[in-house]
Amino acid sequence: MTNGAATNGHRSNDSRYKWVALSTITLGTLMVFINQSIVLIALPAIFRGIKLNPLTPANTGYMLWMLLGFMVVLAVLVVTLGRVGDMFGRVRMFNLGFAVFTLFSILLSVTWLQGPPGAIWLIGMRVGQGVGGAMLFANSSAIITDAFPADQRGLGLGINNVAAIGGAFIGLVLGGLLAPVQWHLVFLVSVPFGVFGTVWAYLKLEDRGIRTPAHIDWPGNATFAAGLVLILIGITYGLLPYGHHTMGWTSPVVLTEIIGGIFLLIIFGVIETRVADPMFRLNLFRIRAFSAGNFASALASLSRGGLMFMLIIWLQGIWLPLHGYSFSSTPLWAGIYMIPLTVGFLVAGPLSGHLADKYGARPFATGGLLLVALTFLLLTLLPTDFSYPVFATLLFFNSVGMGLFIAPNQTGIMNSLPADQRGAGAGMAATFNSSAQVLSIGIFFTLMILGLAATLPATLFHGLVAQGVPTATAARVSHLPPVGSLFAAFLGYNPMATLLGPSALHHMTSAQVSYITGRSFFPRLISGPFGQGLQKAFDFAAIVCVLGAVASLLRGGKYHYADPTTTVLPIETAQEAVAETEPLLGVE
Repeated sequence: MTNGAATNGHRSNDSRYKWVALSTITLGTLMVFINQSIVLIALPAIFRGIKLNPLTPANTGYMLWMLLGFMVVLAVLVVTLGRVGDMFGRVRMFNLGFAVFTLFSILLSVTWLQGPPGAIWLIGMRVGQGVGGAMLFANSSAIITDAFPADQRGLGLGINNVAAIGGAFIGLVLGGLLAPVQWHLVFLVSVPFGVFGTVWAYLKLEDRGIRTPAHIDWPGNATFAAGLVLILIGITYGLLPYGHHTMGWTSPVVLTEIIGGIFLLIIFGVIETRVADPMFRLNLFRIRAFSAGNFASALASLSRGGLMFMLIIWLQGIWLPLHGYSFSSTPLWAGIYMIPLTVGFLVAGPLSGHLADKYGARPFATGGLLLVALTFLLLTLLPTDFSYPVFATLLFFNSVGMGLFIAPNQTGIMNSLPADQRGAGAGMAATFNSSAQVLSIGIFFTLMILGLAATLPATLFHGLVAQGVPTATAARVSHLPPVGSLFAAFLGYNPMATLLGPSALHHMTSAQVSYITGRSFFPRLISGPFGQGLQKAFDFAAIVCVLGAVASLLRGGKYHYADPTTTVLPIETAQEAVAETEPLLGVE
């Protein structure tokens, strides 16, 4: 695919083109992240539409892959597609990404199958949609970096990052609005924007990057993809019960997948040091801003990836029912009540990116992660039935902190890269970010389930017996894996009606059934055990944010990459002059 403007030899005015490029890239970014989160709220409607109960043990895997399949594909492919963009043109890959994403959105929206075949079709098409999303995401930061002058990249990347985080929360609300009307609309809504974006990107984007002719590193691609896929699959299935264990981390299959994946990644690292044109440019880690920025970004993603899931479960399973919302309506309202988590980022993202252009990334990225860590610690002090203004304030400042971190950190990473390695470097950064988010979900759920497993069985048993549930039935329900209660709350199902089942409810009086399946019994019962699990998860998030802040602090001062064979940027201090001697580091 060639670009129309470039073919005609026409080059737009730089001051105008950078905004054209930014608006086009932002549309693609917004579409990717809306679709990453839109199914979170729409899952109950989707599974009802294909007539499949996701809480049946045999079907839980389908639910997990509907949730995580898109993210796994992003994590695996972005570095490869960023490298391919360096070789064959970033705009060409971005254009193709729009087309692929749109095609699979259409195929998702025309799903006609039901039962397991319907779930498999949806998962397969979501994977295809994720391939298109990876093409868009892998090259977006590099195209913006190519389009904007060095002293304005923070603003451009900040606005684009706002679209990414904002899209994730728009997806929650959009899924809650569209799914009750018709679940196919959840996927169809992207199609008009995808068609427009495909045409608009083809006509307006110009490939201003430096292409690097090279051979595709097939051994590196194969070992990296296989290793990362195995690890992420192992993390996914580690969340499911195994035998008499509440989780699957002791399963031989899960252990084999994770250990095998790590072994393949070690082989990948060896390959990358020996091939002529490696997929993963390991020498880029000699650039302090690049390595420190990526390490900080991965730690921030570890703290952030599972946060949305925990907040959704907290709101849907406990707080909203206690405040008069039916279980069926909680998915939509959970998205609405989490809006403060977007507003702070909308305020801080572009502003911090602009300030990073002037003062460098370090003060904003480091301070932002420390603020996020503080909000996590304060969230642990909230009761499970919290005061919403306090909760909203903490979410707002959590997103302000992330906004202060993400745009300057991404700007520091992109400014540190050679022009011909921006696609590969952006892909590597996106891989760390996406992989850490999937890992974060696994860690958050693990900590939550461990917290629940310690006290939930006894609490559930005594609470059910006290309400007249037969002892045998109460014992059976209390010994079910805690993940069932979590997933029921996450999907907006009535947890007690789901866990007890129609046969148990049939032998109870109507008053007992009404109370046990009502809005207050399960939330009050689970609030204590849930609070213990939540505290473990938020303590972990606070610790990794502090570690990320330390990594960010070590990135060094403000600088851009300068090719020593071309123009060297002005030297202002003796310290900068020393830094200039580093072979891959240019100082501004």
